[in-house]
Amino acid sequence: MSKKHFLKGTFILTCAGLLTRLIGFFYRIFLSHTIGAQGVGIYQLLMPVQGLVMAVTTTGIQTAISRLAASELALGKQKEARDTFSIGTFSAFLLSVTAAFLLYSHADFFAVQILKEPRTMPLIKLLSFSFPLSTIHTCINSFSFAQQKTGMPSFIQLLEQLVRVGVTYLLYLIFLSEAREITPVIALGGTLAGECAATLVSLLCIGRNFQVQHYTPFQIRQPLRGLKKVFQMSFPLMLNRVLLTLLGSIEVVLIPQRLRMYGLNSEDALSIYGIFTGMAMPLILFPSTITNSASMMLMPSIAEFQALGHKKRIRYVTSLASRYCLLLGIGCCALFFFFGRTIGMILFKSPTAGNYIHILAFICPFLYLNTTLSSILNGLGKPGTCLIHNAVGISIRITFVLFAIPNFGIRGYLYGILLGETVLAALHLKALWLIERSTAE
Repeated sequence: MSKKHFLKGTFILTCAGLLTRLIGFFYRIFLSHTIGAQGVGIYQLLMPVQGLVMAVTTTGIQTAISRLAASELALGKQKEARDTFSIGTFSAFLLSVTAAFLLYSHADFFAVQILKEPRTMPLIKLLSFSFPLSTIHTCINSFSFAQQKTGMPSFIQLLEQLVRVGVTYLLYLIFLSEAREITPVIALGGTLAGECAATLVSLLCIGRNFQVQHYTPFQIRQPLRGLKKVFQMSFPLMLNRVLLTLLGSIEVVLIPQRLRMYGLNSEDALSIYGIFTGMAMPLILFPSTITNSASMMLMPSIAEFQALGHKKRIRYVTSLASRYCLLLGIGCCALFFFFGRTIGMILFKSPTAGNYIHILAFICPFLYLNTTLSSILNGLGKPGTCLIHNAVGISIRITFVLFAIPNFGIRGYLYGILLGETVLAALHLKALWLIERSTAE
C-alpha cells in the first residue's frame, strides 16, 4: 500500500469515526439523562457478553480475512482472496447463529448466574439477535480493508450509528407517549436496528462487487483447504480475544461487587460503574478514533509489506505511526488533566465523571499507542505475542479490582488501568524491537 493510499484511507476512516463518535458521545449523554446512571450501568453489563460472543464467533476470523486477503491480493491472487473471504464469512456466520441461539435459550442463566443482575435477562435475549447481523457486515468490512477500500466501511459505520440513535430516540418517544418506564431496552432496540441497516447495505455492496468481478462462492474448489487456512490464522486470534474478554468479563462482574465491599450499596455501585464506563471512558476513548482508523489500515498494510519482503517500509511505518500516536496521546493527556473536571460538569453535569476524566488523562499516551502497536504485531503474524502481553495487562487490572477497590473505591481501579496500559506499551515495544533485531541479523 502506498503512503498516499494509507493516508487517504486513514483520513476517510477518521472522518467517519469522528462523526460516529461525536454522535455516539451525545447519544451517551442522552442515555444518561433518560435511563439514568443505574440504567447505563445495567446496559454496560451486557458488553462483556457481547464481547465474548463476538470473540468466539467473529473477531479472529475477521482479522484472518483481512490479513490473508491482503497478502493474497498483494501477490495478485484475486480469486483466492475472495475465496478466503467467502469461507471465513460463512464460518463466522454459522458460529454466530449457534451462539445467538444458545444465548437466547439460556438468557436467565447468564443474567442471574454470570452477570448477577436479573434485570439484564430481556436485554440479553434482544441482544442475541444482533450477532449474526454484526458478523456479516464486520467480515465484509474486513475484506474491504484488505482491498484498501475504506469508503464503504466508513459509510456503513456512520449509517449504523445514525440508525441506532434514530431508532432509540423513536422508541423513547413511544415509551414516553405510552407512559411506560424508560429502560435500557430502548438502547438495545436501537442497536438491533443499526445492525440490520448495516448488514443490508453491506450485502448489497459485496453482491455488487462479486457481480462486477464475475465471482460466485460456488466456484470454490477446495473449501476444506481454505477453511484450514482461515482457522490456522484465526484460532490464536480467537484465543487471544476470548481470554481477554473472559478476563474483562471477570473484571466487569467484580467491580460492582468490590465497590459494595468498599461500602456502597447495590444502586450506588451500579451508578458509579455507569458513570465510569458510560461517561468518563467514552470521552477518554473519543480521540482514539484516529488511532483506531490508522490501525485498521496498518494491519493489512503490514501484512502486504511482509508478503512482498519490504522490511524497511515496515520499520518506517511502525516508527511513524508510533510517534504520531504518542503526540496525540500527550496532547489529550494535557487537555483532560487540566480541563477534565470542567468537561465532566458541562457535558454530564457530574463532578464524579469530571474527577474520573481528570485521573484517566494519564492513560491516553499508552492507550492510543497500544492500539497501533497491537495492530502492527498482528499484521506481522504475532497474535500469540499480543495474547501474552494483553493477558499481563488485564491481569494487573484485575489484581487492582480485587485488592485496591475495597480500600480505595473506584480510584483503585483507575490506578490499575494506568499501570496495566503502561506495562502493555512496554511489552509491545520490546517485542517489536526483538522482531526488528532478528530480521536485521
